[in-house]
Amino acid sequence: MIRGNDPILLTPGPLTTSLTTKQAMLRDWGSWDASFNRITLSICKDLVEVVGGGADYACVPLQGSGTFAVEAAIGNVVPRDGKVLVPNNGAYCARIVKICRYLGRAVVDLPVPEDQPVTGATIAAALDADPGITHVAQVHCETGAGVLNDLTGVAQVCQARGKGLIVDAMSSFAALPIDVASTPFDALVAASGKCLEGVPGMGFVILRKAVLEGCAGNSHSLAMDLHDQYSYMQKTTQWRFTPPTHVVAALRAAIDQFHQEGGQPARLARYTENCRALIDGMRSLGFRTYLPDAVQAPIIVTFHAPADPAYVFKAFYEATRERGYILYPGKLTQVETFRVGCIGAIDANEMRNVVTAVAQTLTALGLHADLARRRLAA
Repeated sequence: MIRGNDPILLTPGPLTTSLTTKQAMLRDWGSWDASFNRITLSICKDLVEVVGGGADYACVPLQGSGTFAVEAAIGNVVPRDGKVLVPNNGAYCARIVKICRYLGRAVVDLPVPEDQPVTGATIAAALDADPGITHVAQVHCETGAGVLNDLTGVAQVCQARGKGLIVDAMSSFAALPIDVASTPFDALVAASGKCLEGVPGMGFVILRKAVLEGCAGNSHSLAMDLHDQYSYMQKTTQWRFTPPTHVVAALRAAIDQFHQEGGQPARLARYTENCRALIDGMRSLGFRTYLPDAVQAPIIVTFHAPADPAYVFKAFYEATRERGYILYPGKLTQVETFRVGCIGAIDANEMRNVVTAVAQTLTALGLHADLARRRLAA
């Protein structure tokens, strides 16, 4: 895994990367150089293979964070007179709703409780209620709370009803299983700095080629025109505009390690072990998880804050950081929480060290573990 003095990032991206991935950024690359362009093409090929896409799918890389790629997918795939259904059970679903409104796309904001997964039945009922819906935008793992939505069920309903499906797989791609054979989609969006364990700076959209061809002339933005980016790369092997060369090189190294580890099944196994070690350890300290285990994805875990008037997240964060671990604030609006990520170049032993650091933090702040347990149970 990693060694050094930098704190471990327990977030859903950026995340802690391996030394090999870091070292890949020590070389400079020419953005039009043939050797760099071969890296880009190899990455796109490998990313399509992660979902079993084959020749019918293409990967279009895009400069910027994952949100850039989500906006590009909505703005390219959904026609200007389309209507998007967004089942909303968290902060990142809400962001898609906001994107649709910025782009002038009609949107149906379907509220779903933050602790409940979206299912195929949820989508079927919404489509029955509004036949004008043309597309569904589904977040696979909603890391606002950490809930895992039923992507396969949603995809199958969309296919049966003839509706386009755009998948935000930002926090699930390469860790949770997604296969186009059982989970058909029009477009899937992810990024370099998540479960691939690269660094932030490159998003990408995997699209059915038939859908991609239909995107010609539809983009709201030159920089985010997926069809133009793809067409230019097919003709020249180059990015249209300056690529994030060091990010791309690091991603190539990260994907190589992904394959060496055993691909998606092995990555899921490690993250699942991380998640279990974290939850078991934190529960032993008296913390309660926000989600029931049945809907908890092994990506990021939301914990209720200690029920003590003296608890302040900033102080809790700083004290834990001093012990080598960076936590994540909560994203929920109704209850006070904090989040701990299970992904990145870390293992279950590191997660047990996290629990030890949190126990030390509770003591340092005057919240002893037994005190926290009694008050959380109240």
